[in-house]
Amino acid sequence: MLKITCMKFKRILLKLSGESLAAEKGHGIDEGRLSEYARQIAEIATAGVQIGIVIGGGNIFRGLGGVAKGFDRVLGDQMGMLATVINGLAVHSALQSAGVRSRLFTAVRMEPIGELYSKQKAVAALENGEIAILAGGTGNPFFTTDTASSLRAIEIGADVMLKGTRVNGVYTADPEKDPTATKFDEITFDEIYSRNLKVMDLTTITMCRENNLPVYVFDMDTPGNLKKVMMGEKIGTLVYYAR
Repeated sequence: MLKITCMKFKRILLKLSGESLAAEKGHGIDEGRLSEYARQIAEIATAGVQIGIVIGGGNIFRGLGGVAKGFDRVLGDQMGMLATVINGLAVHSALQSAGVRSRLFTAVRMEPIGELYSKQKAVAALENGEIAILAGGTGNPFFTTDTASSLRAIEIGADVMLKGTRVNGVYTADPEKDPTATKFDEITFDEIYSRNLKVMDLTTITMCRENNLPVYVFDMDTPGNLKKVMMGEKIGTLVYYAR
């Protein structure tokens, strides 16, 4: 079994993409992808890593997408928050099936589906060897789940925010659209902003930069990659604040 001493980080905030959870189905939850995510997470959890998880809801409903179809923005974002809770429940169930303990916290009161989030309860769960699933975004409209991830990571004192996506890092352009795009091994928050790279929204970049929270962007969809990141292998892109 892997040991915590082998790991690069002790406490992490793992941001998962809701769209990635849909895999090839394009929407909803792909059971195979869900199980694989749970297996990867369980592997590092059993090594002693403390894990907080924030997951998006784009596989079910995206607030901005609803606005484009005529939804009120606040109501659309609230629907998106509920989508993250559905995904959180799915991850919660998959982790239990994988043999690790987890607790679901929600940003707004939603008992008995999940416990109302507080920093103290989430940190206590982590220190008790439980994975803390942090659903419902920030509980407020107009904020992305990336912003919720940075907020929760800072609150729980995470060493890093791991942003698991379907792309293996940060590129000079969208590699799915531009075949000439090249990958960065490291890049600063300021350079992401100056280059106008669409990795994270500006609020998230500012939160991470001002609180010196590094972000590691990597491909979570490839089995084994989460462990590789935790072991220090350079398979993604480190985003950091250069003073």
